Amino acid sequence: MSTPVVAAFDLDGTLTKGGSVFHWLRHVCGNAAVARVAAPLSPALVNGAIRSGHYADDTKERLFRGLLRGRALEDVAAASREFILEHLAHEARLDVVARLRWHLERGDDVVLVSASPQLYVDVLVQHFGIAGGLGTRLEVDDAGRLTGSYEGANCRGTEKMRRLSEWIESRHYPSSPVIYAYGNSRGDRRLLAGATFPYDVGRLGRWGALRTYPRLRPDSP
Repeated sequence: MSTPVVAAFDLDGTLTKGGSVFHWLRHVCGNAAVARVAAPLSPALVNGAIRSGHYADDTKERLFRGLLRGRALEDVAAASREFILEHLAHEARLDVVARLRWHLERGDDVVLVSASPQLYVDVLVQHFGIAGGLGTRLEVDDAGRLTGSYEGANCRGTEKMRRLSEWIESRHYPSSPVIYAYGNSRGDRRLLAGATFPYDVGRLGRWGALRTYPRLRPDSP
């Protein structure tokens, strides 16, 4: 029996050219609402981008609460599907998408592991026809409305590897799988550290946060 293979891909900056969350919020909530809520959070957003870690996670959740609280899940889910398919059409990194399809052709289990909302990570799972998607889950109240809070933790850093390990365990593989991992930022370090074959696809190359890892190349194994 052959050894199972899992290929884990980050989304923002890996499968796409950059971030998606602000674009998603603008699509769902409108430019005016995003500007109104983000303005007083600007110092925190800048510090979060610099410091990363729990500070960035908390700031992102504050932004979500200000914009998403009280919105019907059904409406946000529909807008999210429309958004991510259009975003992917314009922002996909064709080299990394080609690598994803290479894994599919080999029969590997491909999974997205992203800090982006689960709402549109799920759409991409269906779009690519892959085995799974692990994103940041959003809390929904009894009336079917978003609270703006996370359900669990932001899927970044150590949470990425924890969620992936949990997902692998749920698959009941006959043996421990070989893991490929693809990322571009500090938030992917733990994911790549836990992989058999980790690849840095960041655009900064030797100046990037993952510069100690191999670069993805056309002839990469």
